[in-house]
Amino acid sequence: MIHIDSDSFLIIVATGALAALIVALIAPRVAIPVVVVELLLGILVGPQVADLAGVDDFIQFFANLGLGMLFFFAGYEIDFARIRGRPLRLAAYGWLLSLVLAYGIGGLLAAAGIVLSYLYTGSAMATTAIGTLIPILRDGGELRTRFGTNLLAAGAMGEFGPILLITIVLSTGNKLSSAAILLLFIVIAVVGALVAVRAGGLGFPLLERTLESSGQLAIRLAMVLVFGLVALASQLGLDLLLGGFVAGIITRLALQGHEVERFESKLTAVGYGFFIPFFFVVSGMNFNLDALTSSTSGMLKLPLFLAMFLIVRGVPALVLYRNVLEGRDRAALAFFSATELPLVVAITTLAVEDGKMRSSTSAALVGAAILSTLIYPLVGLRLRRGRAEHDIDDAVEAELVAEGLEPAPA
Repeated sequence: MIHIDSDSFLIIVATGALAALIVALIAPRVAIPVVVVELLLGILVGPQVADLAGVDDFIQFFANLGLGMLFFFAGYEIDFARIRGRPLRLAAYGWLLSLVLAYGIGGLLAAAGIVLSYLYTGSAMATTAIGTLIPILRDGGELRTRFGTNLLAAGAMGEFGPILLITIVLSTGNKLSSAAILLLFIVIAVVGALVAVRAGGLGFPLLERTLESSGQLAIRLAMVLVFGLVALASQLGLDLLLGGFVAGIITRLALQGHEVERFESKLTAVGYGFFIPFFFVVSGMNFNLDALTSSTSGMLKLPLFLAMFLIVRGVPALVLYRNVLEGRDRAALAFFSATELPLVVAITTLAVEDGKMRSSTSAALVGAAILSTLIYPLVGLRLRRGRAEHDIDDAVEAELVAEGLEPAPA
């Protein structure tokens, strides 16, 4: 029999609901990302503060499902038709520049004895939490803008690149074997994408009819795809993040050309209503507050890493987008790109398990990532205030014109 801590499970679910209530009450005055409140409340109810709930294998399993769903939405929101060309090219150059900066800074910190491994520390700094940012961008009306297109591209590279690093470079097994397994996964995913695209074109009317019935076939098939690819990635020894991310991309490709508003609404309700809040609350409960507060060096590293996030991910935005975005928008892109969290948690967990990172460093990196999720999107939104409605992306504008929802430009 599997032991289930039902009291802790209930407290975690209730904590997620409380986080949403708090954000709803303060939203008219302060735009705080709900994930930050979920993390902070998770720390509060967790073992190191109030000790109201604990994390067992069953609860950690559900948290992992939430992580898979988070990266599903990160992959799903990437519309390759919109970001291809210059946005994706600049995003790739930007992430490579970030990687150079991150490993350079990580090397200096390792040489000074501040960290143990430049590889793990640098990899953690070269990430972007686009999955976390998407609800913020959607609520701010930024997903349909030219700025949003460039941010989606930068965020896609800031998540997919580090996922590949976790899968190949940071894995403890044979690198050649990891690459071969990754190639096998990609082949299976491509075949799945082709099948999904063909089936989506032929069977979408059937799926659409079930969206208002108790069958909910489209949502159930989406869940099978998400957790099926997560399970496949885990069985192949790959990180589950990759499975969720690829599942989101496949779903987006399969739904090309179809009206998916109702589908997205229901899928969002499942993901952001239960699974994803569960992950963030549990992440807060797992946060090693003692390792951070009991070490002076750990407390000093926290603001250092927070600044390093902005340098590593912000400098490429300021340098490479001079001919694409205005100065204020480049600054906003820098702050949004420097928002980091889920991959920092994943990379630091691997590093501590492999003995390549001290617990105080891990806690400082995760703490800085939490602060980046609290502070940087607010700064980015402030810089973009009042600009979204005048910055509709060219591809989106063309779609609206074709649908008769926007007048043709003069």
